[in-house]
Amino acid sequence: MTAPASAAGTWQLGDLTVNRLGYGAMRLTGNGMHGSSDRAPLDRAAALRLLRTAFEHGVDHVDTASFYFSPLRSANELIGRALADRNGRHVTVATKVGPGRTPDGAWYTMARPEQLRAQVEENLRQLGTDHLDLVNLRRNGPDVADVTEHFGALAELRRAGLIRHLGLSNARPEHLHQARAIAPVVCVQNSYGLDRRLADENGLLELCRELGIAFVPFFAVSGPAREAAPGPERDARVHAVAAAHGATPAQVRLAWTLHRGPHVLAIPGTTDPAHLAENLDAGALRLTAAELALLDAPAGAPAGAPTDAPAGTPQDAPAG
Repeated sequence: MTAPASAAGTWQLGDLTVNRLGYGAMRLTGNGMHGSSDRAPLDRAAALRLLRTAFEHGVDHVDTASFYFSPLRSANELIGRALADRNGRHVTVATKVGPGRTPDGAWYTMARPEQLRAQVEENLRQLGTDHLDLVNLRRNGPDVADVTEHFGALAELRRAGLIRHLGLSNARPEHLHQARAIAPVVCVQNSYGLDRRLADENGLLELCRELGIAFVPFFAVSGPAREAAPGPERDARVHAVAAAHGATPAQVRLAWTLHRGPHVLAIPGTTDPAHLAENLDAGALRLTAAELALLDAPAGAPAGAPTDAPAGTPQDAPAG
């Protein structure tokens, strides 16, 4: 039986309570952040079934963007259609602005602050709503050392009622401080996973915990493969922990991610209903302290996975 998303525990995004195991919509269109594609876009009817299944199992935090589109699919349009058919609990939709694409698909690195309103309005149009739950300013490009102007433009749109909450993406600690001086920040969305831990090294993960801000990793499973589908698991430690639980390596990676703290959310994306079920079941996976120590050890450490009492409960550091 597939576990409900609530098995991973909950977190507050401002005044919105969400289950910590969410869904990332990027793969629905076949295109990634840089126009890359590792597969054809999902059939429209199948995509809608997948989203509706996720909502039925309690997924109530969805990550998207207006630039997630291909000649055949728009992630926002699919989400808007699926949400129009739902009954019951509110689903928080988080989108991103900053980088963008022209109608023919060409990328531009970073919008100017005065261009952000048009990006917000495009998300509103595609999703079919009058306000956005959460908008993350995606810092794109090495030249964006200061987010003050861009975040200030979004704060104005928040005051105008077009945006409910604000966050950051691809940010460093100094960007979080710059943004918080302007308006509340409810989340930081960065690349992070077992093999990519910059947020540990620069203190951002801990800073978010101290401030009560959600940290939302992307590429938690694919890691360096980024938009491409993850390859075969090569970490013997992951295999050992997976074998101990009768789980898949991807489930162990998701579990490790959400054991990093109760403020850590996950937004794994998939186009496969079976993988969606695996991700949901990962929310109920509890790793032991010994298993977490093994996974945190330097690469090349012995792969034995001792077991002891589970580290954490659904209320403190659940897996997902």
